[in-house]
Amino acid sequence: MFVPHTHDAADSIDDALEASAHGIRAVKISLFILLGTTILQFIVVLFSGSVALLADTIHNFSDALTAVPLWIAFILSRRVATRRYTYGFGRAEDLAGLFIVGVVALSAIVAAWQSVDRLIHPHPLTNLAWVAVAGLIGFAGNEAVAIYRIRIGRKIGSAALVADGVHARMDGFTSLAVVLGVLGVWAGFPLADPIVGLLIAAAIIVLLWGTIKSIGRRLMDGIEPDLLDRAGSALAGTPGVLSVSALQLRWVGHRLQGNAAIVVADMALTAADQIVLAAEHRLGHALPNLDTMSIRTTPVPVPSLDKEAGGHPDLSHQHK
Repeated sequence: MFVPHTHDAADSIDDALEASAHGIRAVKISLFILLGTTILQFIVVLFSGSVALLADTIHNFSDALTAVPLWIAFILSRRVATRRYTYGFGRAEDLAGLFIVGVVALSAIVAAWQSVDRLIHPHPLTNLAWVAVAGLIGFAGNEAVAIYRIRIGRKIGSAALVADGVHARMDGFTSLAVVLGVLGVWAGFPLADPIVGLLIAAAIIVLLWGTIKSIGRRLMDGIEPDLLDRAGSALAGTPGVLSVSALQLRWVGHRLQGNAAIVVADMALTAADQIVLAAEHRLGHALPNLDTMSIRTTPVPVPSLDKEAGGHPDLSHQHK
């Protein structure tokens, strides 16, 4: 529920420019929603003094800020390749993912520090009903953003955008934790507020580990096994392809690149080229996020002659 993974071809967008446009729209809309949520929560913090709500507000604000580097990354990914960056600028999206990790880690540190300080120096809370309402607003805003980011991230194959959506979803549940803190204070346990703040900081750290693995896998050219299987099946099922001897895939931002070697029968070069074209067409349907795929053909190996039978290769066709 918290970290969904899917690469359903039916949900994918197969045009790089259109995918980037969808990504930009997603980060813009989510940025404005989260900023609005943060402003409403911060107003309540000012006249309530709730450190749990402050921790949640800080995290919501940091989550809103993560839309900015993603916005820049999607714009960069639309630039054409240059002589220096011959593969284009798709990696900017993965670097934005690293920025997201740093911002989320910083928000956890700030939230924990504020909570510990409030444990040491208790402060009476006021307007608890408004604090509860602010927590519910935070949950609603984050869940709306999470649904939208994850849906668009799935469509365009963006790990950074999906990870940002998962952050928003977890932020929504930490906002509900603020409501639990309010219930604890109402029940006569005033330290429930800073304790909930610490729990929020701990939840952020747990979430951060999953994000580091997701972004790190992309930077190390890791690929989901089901995508590799899908590409292999598409190549092997192409008429004329006897086997697939090599296959590589990697994510560059929200687009796929790869290399493959297919074994074909010994035939004319033009016939082999037709098989490659058919294989590329099948791959395009199997992997809508695929940008480029370099496919080379190798003829089926000719069985070696049995030396014990006195066999010799025919060299009559060679020039003396």
